[in-house]
Amino acid sequence: MSYKKSILNLKQKAMIEALKSQLGVVTAACSLVKIDRSTHYAWLKDNYLYRKEVSDIPEITHDFVENALLKQIKEGNPSSTQFYLKTKGKVRGYIDKHEIEHQTTDSGFKLIIKAKDGSSLGSK
Repeated sequence: MSYKKSILNLKQKAMIEALKSQLGVVTAACSLVKIDRSTHYAWLKDNYLYRKEVSDIPEITHDFVENALLKQIKEGNPSSTQFYLKTKGKVRGYIDKHEIEHQTTDSGFKLIIKAKDGSSLGSK
């Protein structure tokens, strides 16, 4: 890799900032910086530092979305609270889906009911 491929030019820096401000939406960011999408993808392919900077952007987006969700929960939004508990509260038993597994053995039939996280809810 050449030295030139591991530095960022002004347009690439601007594109990284645009991607952050647009939460990773490439078309919107390209429009702001006035470059073609193909230019962005060529930079991703050819420039390690650009690729590394861009690869961090989904985490920024996740943080933004999580903060918006937590704000809605603080405001008393029941749908947001329910969504959070279904996704993050599984370890405390807030699950929506159960899986039923059956096994046939030499001694008969066994029914196992499992939570989606794999913990057993009972068997017969």
